[in-house]
Amino acid sequence: MPEIAPAEPRAAETAASPPTHRVVQVIELLSRRPGDHLSLAAIVRATGMSRATAHAVLTQLTADDWTLRDENGNYSLGLALITVARRAESAFPLRRMALEPMRKLAVQHGIPVFLAEREADTILITEVVGTPSVPWIRQGRRLSLAPPVCREFIAWAPEPDRDAWIAAADPTHRPRLTAVLDAIRTRGYAVERLADDSAPMLEALTALRHSPVTDPLRNRLNAMITDLITIDYLPDELTDHNAVVSVSAPLFTATRVTASLVACPDTNLTAAQLESLAADTIAAAAAVTRTI
Repeated sequence: MPEIAPAEPRAAETAASPPTHRVVQVIELLSRRPGDHLSLAAIVRATGMSRATAHAVLTQLTADDWTLRDENGNYSLGLALITVARRAESAFPLRRMALEPMRKLAVQHGIPVFLAEREADTILITEVVGTPSVPWIRQGRRLSLAPPVCREFIAWAPEPDRDAWIAAADPTHRPRLTAVLDAIRTRGYAVERLADDSAPMLEALTALRHSPVTDPLRNRLNAMITDLITIDYLPDELTDHNAVVSVSAPLFTATRVTASLVACPDTNLTAAQLESLAADTIAAAAAVTRTI
């Protein structure tokens, strides 16, 4: 069985209720590996809990049917979570409403599509159709609403919010970000792109960043990855060879962008192909918005 990566750091790690957070850690870990039965030792390694603490948490979860313990003493998600998940789904209808337009868009272009929803100052990937070629695109992945990414959430924001977001960027990126946000608002979509010939290096750095490394090294890797990313395309930069990772169209609740639909070709597209994909992504997002 492949090594289980530690859970990604989240604000909850400093929460006022560490026992509650430990329960969340276990459920999130098991949900990332739904087809596997994990040993107590594997759960201890992945969560950083002591063996005694992990055992106590799992004993209670199993007693409440939130986890199952098999004959070998390994753990998986329990059936009681199905009821909880169905109740939770009813509180978040957007995910259900988005699935059919996402499937149609994915089939139409033969590419993966995902739904990203805003939650305070973070973006959460809540639905994925297909199998994206980049490892960070997965259900449950949380991204910081910080420059230079998640631009479609900022392009329509009030001016003070836009200004604060841009001010948080690297000073060398700020003029570019200002122009890009204006372009996104005019054309209706954002493009994630790579600098020429940087894809192999970016893939290697991303893989290294998610391995066990120190915080200073992780920060340095993040900076190097940012340096490899060229921020979007401006209209006069499109050619017959555009390296497009993803195309994102906003979903509006009233005048606020609360989610985005993201198509992931992760290939080179001509200007015409990019504009066609963007038009279909915008149409899919509009179809979802009409049902909200």
